[in-house]
Amino acid sequence: MDLKLSDVIKQVGNEKGVKQSVLIETLEVAISTAAKRVFGQQREIEAYYNAENDEIELFQILRVCESVENPYRDMTLQDAEDYGFSDVSLGDELLIQIFYRPEDAFRAKEQDKNYGELLNLESARMTFGRIAAQTAKQVILQRMREAEQNLIYEQYKDRKGQLITGIVRRIEKEDGSIIVDLDRAEAVLPKREQSSRESYHQGDRIEAYVKNVQRSSRDPQIVLSRTDPSLVIRLFEQVVPEIDEGIVQLVRVARQPGMRTKVAVYSSQTDVDPVGACVGMRGQRVQAVVQELRGEKIDIVPFHNESARFVCSAISPAEVSKVLIDEATTSMELIVPDEQLSLAIGRGGQNVRLAAQLTGWNLDIISESRLNEIMLEARRALVSHGIENESLIDTLFTLGYNRLEHIARVDPLELAQIPGFGMDNAERIVAVAQDILAETRKARNSREMEEQSRSDIKTYLGLTDHQAKQFYEAGYHSLGMLFMESDAQRLDAKTGIGRNKSPEVIDDLTTIAINHEVYTEQELAQARDIFNRCLLEIPNATLQQAYNCVVEELGERIFPCEEEEDDDIETAEPEARDANAADAEASESEGSES
Repeated sequence: MDLKLSDVIKQVGNEKGVKQSVLIETLEVAISTAAKRVFGQQREIEAYYNAENDEIELFQILRVCESVENPYRDMTLQDAEDYGFSDVSLGDELLIQIFYRPEDAFRAKEQDKNYGELLNLESARMTFGRIAAQTAKQVILQRMREAEQNLIYEQYKDRKGQLITGIVRRIEKEDGSIIVDLDRAEAVLPKREQSSRESYHQGDRIEAYVKNVQRSSRDPQIVLSRTDPSLVIRLFEQVVPEIDEGIVQLVRVARQPGMRTKVAVYSSQTDVDPVGACVGMRGQRVQAVVQELRGEKIDIVPFHNESARFVCSAISPAEVSKVLIDEATTSMELIVPDEQLSLAIGRGGQNVRLAAQLTGWNLDIISESRLNEIMLEARRALVSHGIENESLIDTLFTLGYNRLEHIARVDPLELAQIPGFGMDNAERIVAVAQDILAETRKARNSREMEEQSRSDIKTYLGLTDHQAKQFYEAGYHSLGMLFMESDAQRLDAKTGIGRNKSPEVIDDLTTIAINHEVYTEQELAQARDIFNRCLLEIPNATLQQAYNCVVEELGERIFPCEEEEDDDIETAEPEARDANAADAEASESEGSES
């Protein structure tokens, strides 16, 4: 028995999850589109579903006008009356049904007989069935696809930010993305959103965080994540009822996916332990989250409005003996016992990095012994530069100004307010600290320049480390100075490189200077003449003095790898971390799921 159109609509709607109204609209659009293709785009044709007849009826619209501009859309009032349309007036629209179904062949024949000259449908009717079927099929498929896409989007758009469970359908070889079957839809877990310590196979169950739901030219794209910090929040919400009740809040989360997560929790009720609520009896709650994250370690710490207390909690399981705060740079220096240093830093700096992310502070870790060394070095430097009142130094150290960098940056007016200082002492000690740092920086720059120069000499002349050192100690402090040398005997006498090697070096220098466009051939010859003249005319002239003569007359020509010495005095930045921190990466406490 043939199914009625209404039965088909109902069945398809149930299977696809599409509203019947959408399907009816789709059928109407499909039939009207097909009719326009067959009967002509110049006609105004509409299709309507008749529930009583359970049919899609087709109509052509004609407007009653004073004059006819388009014979397929317009008719005069006189024509309307001639064809038997009564009670019409100018501006009226007439709906004339078009009979297109095989069972309506008789009615179609009668229509062509009576209104053939007006409608001109007879010739096109014969091909309508085949063309209409093809066109309608295309339109229906397209509209059904759009309807399904809209349905999926509407179904999942509100699930953004939630957890969702699916089955791994396949893993894309091109980019490593995982396609997840969500029953009625597919989601994608991009490679960048996958934890490096997790692996999945086809058919595996997977629970993920819905990071985004967006429309696309094809299907709605549901993007999942296993690395987003919000995944941890949603997992805790599942196992900790106090969170849903509003008793416990997950304030912040810092995460290194697959490795470690730090969670800051808070409760406004003083009689509720937020950490204990999240850990659960015998650690059952936190272990459930750890299990879902495939063994990822979780540190649960109490949130404090007081920044120092919060940071000390976040750096757990390490203990902090002293905190030095710099509000201007939002940084804290955490002083820890020597035996706690490796624990505070964590493997690969993991613990301190996550603590910094969790708290929003820049954190430096330093051991107590190293701090004592720094303070001793600072004391010696200050005393050696004329600060003889060591009680002032002790006062500064007590107040947290335990580095020369700290003292150099402080406002003298601030120090002057400290009992026993006064403005003169404050200005003097700040100036001395700045001078010491400037000297230190200058010495460091000098060493760096020496290392760079020796490296350039070694690289471009193909020398050993020992030979490069010989050149530098002989007074040839840069390739620029070596370019000036044209006397093989003098080069050998100063460096001891050998009588046979010296001419080769000079030839190499000439080639390098010209090829790197430091000098033209004529300029190089001129520069060497000036260099030699100065060595002869100036008593006991050094190579540097002779090179300065060249610079005065020709200007300095910088070799691409050379760097000018920076004589500007700048305040050095504080040490980022204890010098022994590199040794701390080898060990870390593993028992921190609490």
